Amino acid sequence: MGNEKVYGMRFAKVYPLLIAKAEKKGRTRGEVLQVTAWLTGYSYEQIEAALQSDLAYGDFFRRAPAPNPNRSKITGVVCGVRVEAVEEDLMKEIRYLDKLVDELAKGKPMEKILRS
Repeated sequence: MGNEKVYGMRFAKVYPLLIAKAEKKGRTRGEVLQVTAWLTGYSYEQIEAALQSDLAYGDFFRRAPAPNPNRSKITGVVCGVRVEAVEEDLMKEIRYLDKLVDELAKGKPMEKILRS
């Protein structure tokens, strides 16, 4: 799938898939919201509002109010792609969230996921 197609998908279509992935492994919607807020600077309420809108997935990341400066500490492989090797900035932001949800699903403690 091309990057532009991913960027144009509705946030409300993609985000529930991330929640479902975490919930299948015993994690919660609240934890997914927590890592998303940590990564992007959105409040929980802003994330919930985005879920009720037609916001594109790419725009969700482009408009992030306060991207966490520690997000560059997110490393590893997600979906066969090494996160730190992704060259396109917007796709890297998307992969960061994918990696955080993967870490949740694998049972990693929240303090390690949030790079505290």
